[in-house]
Order: sequence, then structure tokens, then C-alpha cells
Amino acid sequence: MPNLIAAGRRLIPWRAAPKPGAVPPVLTMLRWLYIGRLSIATGVFIGATLAWWEADLTQLLIATAAAVLALLVTGAAAWHSHLSGQPVTQTFLYTQALFDLALVTAVVHIGGPYSVFATLYILVIAFNAILMPLANGLLIALLAGFLYAGDVAFGHPIEISAPLLMQIAVFWLVAITTGYLSSRVRVAGAQTDTLAAELKRARLEAADILRNIKTGIITVGGDGRLAYANPTAEAILGPGLTRLKGELALAPLERLAPVLGEAVRRTASEGRRVLRHSADVTIEGRTFPLGVSTTAVYAEDGEPPSVTAIFKDISDEKRLEALHLRSQRLEAVAEIAASLAHEIKNPLASIRSAVEQLTRHAAQEGDEKVLANLVLRESDRLSTLLSEFMDFSRVRVTRSQPLDLVRVAEAGMRLALQHPDCGATTRAFVIAEQRPVSIEGDEDLLRGVVFNLVLNAAQAARTGAEITIEVAAVEPASLPGNVVLDAPRLLRVRDTGPGVSLDILPRLFEPFVTGRPGGTGLGLAIVQRAVLAHKGFIFCDSVPGKGAAFTMYLPARFNAEERQ
Repeated sequence: MPNLIAAGRRLIPWRAAPKPGAVPPVLTMLRWLYIGRLSIATGVFIGATLAWWEADLTQLLIATAAAVLALLVTGAAAWHSHLSGQPVTQTFLYTQALFDLALVTAVVHIGGPYSVFATLYILVIAFNAILMPLANGLLIALLAGFLYAGDVAFGHPIEISAPLLMQIAVFWLVAITTGYLSSRVRVAGAQTDTLAAELKRARLEAADILRNIKTGIITVGGDGRLAYANPTAEAILGPGLTRLKGELALAPLERLAPVLGEAVRRTASEGRRVLRHSADVTIEGRTFPLGVSTTAVYAEDGEPPSVTAIFKDISDEKRLEALHLRSQRLEAVAEIAASLAHEIKNPLASIRSAVEQLTRHAAQEGDEKVLANLVLRESDRLSTLLSEFMDFSRVRVTRSQPLDLVRVAEAGMRLALQHPDCGATTRAFVIAEQRPVSIEGDEDLLRGVVFNLVLNAAQAARTGAEITIEVAAVEPASLPGNVVLDAPRLLRVRDTGPGVSLDILPRLFEPFVTGRPGGTGLGLAIVQRAVLAHKGFIFCDSVPGKGAAFTMYLPARFNAEERQ
């Protein structure tokens, strides 16, 4: 059976239980109508039958016909409204109202115009005033008045008197009053339903936000028990939090995440908010910084306040903060490096040239020859270092153009594999689920980024390096916290080498920091400056002995105005 009832063209639900103060559902009222109709018709028929020797034959026939018709009409109506699945329309309600008026008129004709049966008109009018709009209810009242007056005038030798007119006036009064009140109840019910729907929608939206927000939220009640924890809170703090729901939580929270437990306890005891407090926590063997803010919600009855704590893993924010500080230091170093490298390189070239001429024209033996060759070799090394330093200071996007990042990565990989430090056992692959991956940028700089990272991985592994280069267009929602890019592109170089030492990792992109013997420590610094020149971000994740992954996020469109 359908769950909707049609009133005209308007569908209204009928299965829900009546709300307090609301108009009962249509089918419920029709059920009452059917029961009342059959009860009245049956009662009149039984009464007429029991007093058949006193009753007029016409009245007996009317009572019998009324009972039979009531049974047939009610059965058909019940099948239509409750069993057939057809909608209950205004036409159906009009039909039932007309039959009820005819039935009441027959009963009143049997009992007489001044019998108690005349009050049945009021029940029919009130009932239909509730079911129908006010105008329709007044029409039913008008028809009831005509039927009542007609029965008095033509069915009984009684003149229409003042009491009779007052009875008809009561019909109208009942119709107007009941119709008005029911319309007000309908409006109030509709407003209540609208408000309830809005509250339900707001509750669902809030629940959906709390489920999907990337911030952990917990609420500890005034009794110290954990009242709420969203899924992110459970993901951050681990399965230990799930077991605390409904239990005393302050002491376990302090053991699980001291910074969080301390903040909740302080707010609960002192009533003061904690804002942006952070400290490192270790959960399931992983150490990370946890940022916490708390607030207290006071109850009106003077009970201890409940505390809501908002917290999140701020590792990405810390990394971005370090990245910004590092980029600022690199800019300062680059400016100094440019002038120093230029000032040093020219005298160094003169020194090398002079030593080379001395070794060519003078007869040298033993230690003198060794020292001369040492000066030349070290001069060459210093010259190479100065060249790299000047390259580091000159990293700029000089020509931005549309590129396929996959092809750029493949070109940088092939160039690196031709380097002598990449032996025959070094393997490298480019993985891209789609081609092309469009981007705007400086092709030379981006190719140099891939070249440096692949070469660095091969040199760190020495032999048997396996290097994977991943290129993809990613969604902004997948970016680390506080990283905002329009149409981001992912470039990740991952290797299976020895990884990066944990003591070097925080300073990995600084100039002259290297974990490889003989390295200058400028390759990764140049890589970072190239990424920053494209308004991108670079991160390094490494587990010693299990390789390293350099992840870069670059904007698909390069704004020339931001290039300066």
C-alpha cells in the first residue's frame, strides 16, 4: 500500500503516528468514520427491529435500507482507501460526506426532527471540516441545513420554527469554528514539520561534517566520561579511544595523548579554554605533533561543564612552516652566493692558469709535481663547486610554456640514466595513469628536477637501485594540510636505496648538507629552488634502510605575475 494520500493534487503522508496537537492522518479519521457510520446504522436498524410492532412500516424499511447501504458503501470505501492502494481524493471525501448526510437525514426522519439524532449532523459537519478546506466544510454545513430543513418541511407536519433555525445556525457555527481551528492546526503542523525537517537536515549535515572533517573532535561530559568521538579522533588516537566511550576518560586520555588529556583536564577544572596548544605524542609507535584546542560548555543546572576538544595531527603544518623558513633562508643564501661565487671564480681561474703554466715550463720532480697536480685537481673541484653554487643562485623560471609532465619526467630520467654514476643495474620507470598530464612551467628546470633526484637516488644506492617516478593530476582535497594549489600535479620520485639519515632529514634541502661522501650538498637545494620557483611544494619521506620518496605538488597553471 502506498505511503502517501492525495488530497486533490497534494500528497500527504498518512502512516506516521499523529503528533501531539496535530490533525490525525486521513486514513485514521476515515477508519473512525467507517466505525461510527456502521455503529449508527446498525444501532438504528436493531432499534427499529426490536420495536417493529410500534414502528411505522416506512420507518422500518428506511432503517433496513440505511443499514444495508451503510454496509455496502462502507465496505466499498474501505477497500478503496485502505486496500486498493488508490489515492484518497477530495472527490472521494465529498462522496462519503454526501452519503453520511443522507444517512443522518434518514435516521433523523425516523427519530423525528427534535430527537437527539439531529446532533449527528454536527458530527458529520465537524468531521468534514477537519478533513476538507474551510470553504468545502461550509458547503457541507449548508447542504446539511437544507436536508434538515427539507426533512422537517416535507417529512413531518411541523412548521419551521426558531429552534429549527437556531439548529441550522449551529451547523454553520460548528463548520466555521472547526474549519478555522483545523486550518490553524494544519498550518501549525506544517510549520512544525518544516522546522523538524530543517532540524533533521541540520543534524544530518552536522553529523556528516563531524564524520568527514579531518579534525578529531571529542566531548567529555561533566562526569568525566567520554560522550562523543568522531571517526577522525579514533583514527588519530587509535583503537584505544574506542574502548573509552562511556567510560571515565581523563586519566586514560593523559596516558594515550598527554597534551590532549592535560588540556581537557585543565579546561574541566579551571573553565579556561586552551587554544592552539601542541606537543609531540607517540601513538602505536609513531611520533607526531598534535595540536589541541578546547572549550567548556556549562549546563544551566550548575553541573560541572562538559569539555569539547578539537585536535589534529599537525605534521603537515609543521613541515610547511619549516619549508617556508627554509625557502627564506635559501633566498638569502642565494643572494650572497651569487656575489661570492663570482668574486671567487675569477681569481681561482687565474691561480689555476698560473700553476698550469708553471708545471708546463718548469722541470718538476717528486713532491713538487705531486703538489702542483694537487693544486690543479683541487682548483677544478672548487671551480665545479662554484659553478653549481652559481646554478643554485640563478634558479629562475625564465620561460614558461605548456608541457606534458610525463614527457618531461621521461626526458629527465633518460638523461640521468646516461650518467656514469648510474650503473647497468640501475632501473627507473615512469608511472602515469593518464597521458598527457598538462602543466605550465620551465621545461629545463623541471627536467633538471627529475635528473637530480634520479641521479641522487642512483648515487645513494650505488648498485641495484630501483627508481619509480609517479606523475598524476590529483584532487585539491588530497593535498597535505595547508597546501593550497589550483589543479595540482603530483611528481613523486621513489627509490629503494638506503634512505635518508634521520639526523639529516630536517636539513636535507639546505645547501652543503649531504649524506653521501664526495657530495656537494647542492643538488637537492637546487631541486627545492626549482620547485619553489614554480610555486610548488616538495616533501621528503624516508625510512632508513627502506628508501626515500620525494613528493612534489605543482600548480597546473603558472602565473607569470608571481614569477618575479
